[in-house]
Amino acid sequence: QVQLVESGGGMVQAGDSLRLSCVASRRTFGSYTMGWFRQAPGKEREFVAAITWGGASTYYADSVKGRFTIARDNAKNTAYLQMNSLKPEDTAVYYCAAARLQNTVSYSEYDYNYWGQGTQVTVST
Repeated sequence: QVQLVESGGGMVQAGDSLRLSCVASRRTFGSYTMGWFRQAPGKEREFVAAITWGGASTYYADSVKGRFTIARDNAKNTAYLQMNSLKPEDTAVYYCAAARLQNTVSYSEYDYNYWGQGTQVTVST
């Protein structure tokens, strides 16, 4: 069992930046693919970004490519999502998730085994 705790959300203005963090409870954090997803009010949860075990491969949704960066520090059991040039349409609850994948990434939420509780990001105009 892996427990994930997100932090770093908040209310910002368009164009601002935020960095989300996701701390995992297990020292085997380094063996999981990590992903970030988000869910806006009235919409389905959608993929944002993912990163492999060692961080060598990353994958982004087209809507955030060039603005968001996913990273991880396995020594700290922590994954990050750096969000720059935020837009009102980025407003959502952001979730981190862990997947037992063999050094590959996935954009499907069904491949992820563990989820955090979510952190709210609100971007105003």
